[in-house]
Amino acid sequence: MSEKKKVSLLDGFKAFLTRGNVVDLAVAVVIGAAFTNIVNAFVKGVINPLVGAFGTKDLENYSSCLKGPCVTDPKTGEATEGIRILWGSVLSAALSFLITAAVVYFLLVLPMAKYLARRAAMQAAKEGVQETMEVSELEVLKEIRDALVAQRSAPAEGNRGEGPERGGQP
Repeated sequence: MSEKKKVSLLDGFKAFLTRGNVVDLAVAVVIGAAFTNIVNAFVKGVINPLVGAFGTKDLENYSSCLKGPCVTDPKTGEATEGIRILWGSVLSAALSFLITAAVVYFLLVLPMAKYLARRAAMQAAKEGVQETMEVSELEVLKEIRDALVAQRSAPAEGNRGEGPERGGQP
């Protein structure tokens, strides 16, 4: 009994791994990590120095002291006195997030949403044409039925079956 459970668990795990969305998710995570490195390098290499050009130093180096004067050891760069708050690095991380979110939205989400909307509109139009064709086919069949009914009732009232269509003389 326990062996059956193990087999079914393994089969379930295999089915989970072979579904397409798991592979897509794994690819997205790998690409997202690589893209995050690019954005972080852009922020550190371009944005931080630009912000630093308007100030006195690189964005990563902006900080404030919470308690007492901040004294840093020049060799290690660590604070020896006071409590140092590195708000520049937080601002840098926030800029990295905003740039990443903007790129993902404008290059991936927005075009995909437009594509899906266009595809849905085409599908709706196709279904509308199909429905119109079905209605027109139904109308044609009704007209044929009415013509056949009229044709059957007309000889009975008119010449009572003595025409060329009934095998009689013209």
